[in-house]
Amino acid sequence: MGRRREGISVLFGKATNLTRFRIAAQTRCFAQPFKKALHTAARLGCVGVQIDARNELRPGELSETGLRQLRKMLVDLNIRVGSVAFPTRRGYAEPNDLQRRIEATLQAMRLASKLSARILVFNLGQLPVADSAGRAILSEAICSLASQGNRLGVRLAAQTSNTDSRRIVEFIESLPEGTLSLDLHPARLIAQGHSPAEFVATAGRHIAHVHATDGVYDLASGYGVEVELGRGTADFPVLLGMLEEHEYRDWLTIERRDSAQPIEDIGNAVQYLRSL
Repeated sequence: MGRRREGISVLFGKATNLTRFRIAAQTRCFAQPFKKALHTAARLGCVGVQIDARNELRPGELSETGLRQLRKMLVDLNIRVGSVAFPTRRGYAEPNDLQRRIEATLQAMRLASKLSARILVFNLGQLPVADSAGRAILSEAICSLASQGNRLGVRLAAQTSNTDSRRIVEFIESLPEGTLSLDLHPARLIAQGHSPAEFVATAGRHIAHVHATDGVYDLASGYGVEVELGRGTADFPVLLGMLEEHEYRDWLTIERRDSAQPIEDIGNAVQYLRSL
């Protein structure tokens, strides 16, 4: 594993200035009851959180009273919901149960809007080839969701770690401008054998959300492993400098899944990002 990289990075003559970014944590990673996870995130110095609307806080299970209480807790903790995640098992080119999947996604977008979150991170799924029936289904579904998102003030950020960045850029640019953006998730890209830096170089202008994750790829076994932020091959000082070149000014959401000590690792990640 690589050594933790610290200090200020200079890229193209510019220093990385973390004050342009906001640090959040994915509450589900704490493996705690939801309200306790909010307190933990605030204690660790996060200014935001990412809520999982599929596996953690489902829209249909949150009453208006519960929503008011959650908003008050966020204000009391001086923390906000930076983004909402909705990780479906299947993508939006898969026709089976597609309408139900779209409606569930819309419910997650409505929840994000009610919590003043401006980003919904979701699984785009497989990208069918151009001019295929699957591509047409996918385009129609995404355009429908984006239309609702415009009304709600919620932007779609797709996760596409198993798709070549040039193909996903071609797909985004085939849609009306502003329809679809991307989530940068370095650990997933590394696990698929892709370079996060190459992803940003190719698709950086479309990135609307960033997960602060890291990983290493084992050539012998042919798979990647998530590691603590700053100890893998995702060079965050360089990545943040590249994102600044694309005028990214938004959330860095820490995610740490494969750890026996997630709270400690997330706390270390907060300090690491602040040291850049």
